[in-house]
Amino acid sequence: MGNRLVHPVSPVYNSESKILILGTFPSVKSREGEFFYHHPQNRFWKVISVVCNEKLPETIDEKKSLLLRNHIALWDVVQSCEIEGSADSTIKNVVPNDISPILKEADIQKIYANGNMAYTLYKKYLYDRVGRDIIKLPSTSPANASFSLERLIEIWSCIRDY
Repeated sequence: MGNRLVHPVSPVYNSESKILILGTFPSVKSREGEFFYHHPQNRFWKVISVVCNEKLPETIDEKKSLLLRNHIALWDVVQSCEIEGSADSTIKNVVPNDISPILKEADIQKIYANGNMAYTLYKKYLYDRVGRDIIKLPSTSPANASFSLERLIEIWSCIRDY
């Protein structure tokens, strides 16, 4: 590989954010679109809009507004890495993001991982730095075909508590 990529998207949060959802690293489509979960087959925005009882957002501004209205901060664990395409399983030579500014500026009550790899990378690179537990949720990626949209919504509904 040898091709280091740097995360192209800034975190979404404000002082009212209560939960932080962390993914791994933007997919090819998300890097092209310069925003989180930009691939049309990723179910993140469908899940979040249903869980928050909101209309499905279409634009980046609508997506940011939905998150902030619902006290959700969003970012990724990885700041830079080597990756083949969009496959989390190929991520190596990780430099983690510094999530401490979010934790200082917002009253984050819970941190959630969007999928097993985000959870694993958080535990490996960030847990000792921030000392905050993370709750693993099933990935909204289309690669996680064993989870239907309905099942994802049911499990992800736990974020409503905050």
